[in-house]
Amino acid sequence: PADHVEAMAAVEAAVKYEGPVYLRFGRLPVPQIYDENTYKFEIGKGVQLEEGTDATIIATGLMVPYALEARELLKADGIDAAVVNIHTIKPIDREIIKKAAEKTGAIVTAEEHNVNCGLGSAVAEVICEECPVPMLRVGTQDVFGKSGKPYELLKEYGLSAENIAENVKKAIALKK
Repeated sequence: PADHVEAMAAVEAAVKYEGPVYLRFGRLPVPQIYDENTYKFEIGKGVQLEEGTDATIIATGLMVPYALEARELLKADGIDAAVVNIHTIKPIDREIIKKAAEKTGAIVTAEEHNVNCGLGSAVAEVICEECPVPMLRVGTQDVFGKSGKPYELLKEYGLSAENIAENVKKAIALKK
């Protein structure tokens, strides 16, 4: 979940769901993104947080606020990035990913996870099968993890708004 509102909604949805469920929660505090009075969580349905035309950032968990921050950084360079929150990796919202690829022509995923077998891999499958466009993945790059202070580890693995923004620029360059 991207914030505490989504976390509470995800737990409620998991309790009502028939079948196995796995919830992954971060430990770091994150800014509130959703209004607890209006947010509706639906398993398997992504959330379009911001519209854009040049590229789409698809993020999950604590990387969602970084994706929103990256969007603001990109605006300074005249780049209009969409932001999508994918809170459910399986089932993945194929339709929102396909629409994003068709509209913007470039995708960057952002996750606090190994880029293999997580959000990046799931999105890559959809992109490859439904709408091939340039795609890059921000996350832990298939290396053994280290222990340390959380914010230092995020920096160590390039899990930042700045790195997301740089990857968006690279993905856009690949469109040409």
